[in-house]
Amino acid sequence: MHNNHYFLHAQIPKKFKVVSYIDRSDCDIHGKLLQQQQQQQLQQQQHLLKNQNSLGRNSPTTSRLNGDLQHFRYHQSARFLQEYNALLGINYEYDTRHPGETAVSHDGDTLSSTPRNVEVDNTEDNNPARPKFVAVTALEDVQAVRCAEFHPGGQLYAVGSNSKTLRICAYPKMSDLRENHQTYQPTVLFKRTKHHKGSIYCLAWSPVGDLMATGSNDKTVKLMRFNSDTSNLEGEEVELSMHDGTIRDLCFLEDTSNKSSLLISGGAGDCKIYVTDCATGTPYQALSGHSGHVLSLYTWGGAMFVSGSHDKTVRFWDLRTTGCVNMVTPITSAGTRQGSPVASLCVDPSGRLLVSGHEDSSCVLYDIRGGRNIQCFKPHTSDIRSIRFSPSAYYLLSGGYDNKMVLTDLQGDLTLPLPSVVVAQHEDKVISGRWHPSEFSFLSTSADKTATLWALPPI
Repeated sequence: MHNNHYFLHAQIPKKFKVVSYIDRSDCDIHGKLLQQQQQQQLQQQQHLLKNQNSLGRNSPTTSRLNGDLQHFRYHQSARFLQEYNALLGINYEYDTRHPGETAVSHDGDTLSSTPRNVEVDNTEDNNPARPKFVAVTALEDVQAVRCAEFHPGGQLYAVGSNSKTLRICAYPKMSDLRENHQTYQPTVLFKRTKHHKGSIYCLAWSPVGDLMATGSNDKTVKLMRFNSDTSNLEGEEVELSMHDGTIRDLCFLEDTSNKSSLLISGGAGDCKIYVTDCATGTPYQALSGHSGHVLSLYTWGGAMFVSGSHDKTVRFWDLRTTGCVNMVTPITSAGTRQGSPVASLCVDPSGRLLVSGHEDSSCVLYDIRGGRNIQCFKPHTSDIRSIRFSPSAYYLLSGGYDNKMVLTDLQGDLTLPLPSVVVAQHEDKVISGRWHPSEFSFLSTSADKTATLWALPPI
């Protein structure tokens, strides 16, 4: 039933309401502590909506915004949301009810002037009026491209491939982007061949962007210092060899006690997760618990991170303690307690909602504080190898072995069917997808030997 541009889940009818008004006071994710913030947001949004008719189509309030994240979040006007909801074929009618009647959503940083009636057009025609992401740049390699990560500043991104080559590319200007844009090769600022002895499976930037780490099937992690002024790696790299298998994922944490960075790495072999002090380049902790290969790591700030494994579990770790503080098995088969290997995962910025992508094509939403599954759905037809929240956490971007990148709307009731749309497609398996830290654009890497930057032209 799918075409290259648009699809929804088979179980969703042509028109349905995905938002209901319920009392959220007993919900662990949407509790009473959010009411004050919601009232403030309601006042701001009522003011925006009241004056919307007098705003021009290209005014700063109603146009697509590319400022910093606070600016990005503050201007969630009805017009702004409609530009992206048009991707999903959704028609929102905005309502200004009392905050106590606000619709269910996944965090407290959403509009209090919430969508009331949401209609989804479930037809399979190619709507020429619906905006589409375009391929801005495409980096071509001689082998599969496994990983790409934006620098925290957003002005560049790094790409690693099976050819052992590491590149750093410039993020282009998007002001002149149009629907008839011709894809071009990105500007490569730095290139190192034979960076590892094997394929580059993963890479990560430190939160402030002064460090980069890469992991490989040569069983090593390389830690390097990065100069953002020259866009070059500087000094001697540190090679870590404590793993006895392929390193599948990496992430950085900031140790606030001594203001240093910590590197978390995991993968195959003994299935241990290692913690390395970046100041000394010394691994000082090995975390045991998983019985299968560690496939994914994610942190949302602070001392906590999560890991997803081939053993079908997600483990929560707190470096202020000595081990795993929680373990869950996301249920991917309805009516059973069965799960599937966790190939990807992420947590929303508030630390309340876990999303996991699985090898059986399932995507599971899990209420962390409530300790329960919210729902399981299938935006792909094959393994989900990458999953990430958008910068504002309104949307979910997933990449799968069905060659597709899918955008799922999280603004409504998370217990109801979630509208999704295919926003990008490769010629072979999608391996990873990453949002720009502040703009509505993303990177995808694929077995088709490309790393592609996608963005949405102004409407």
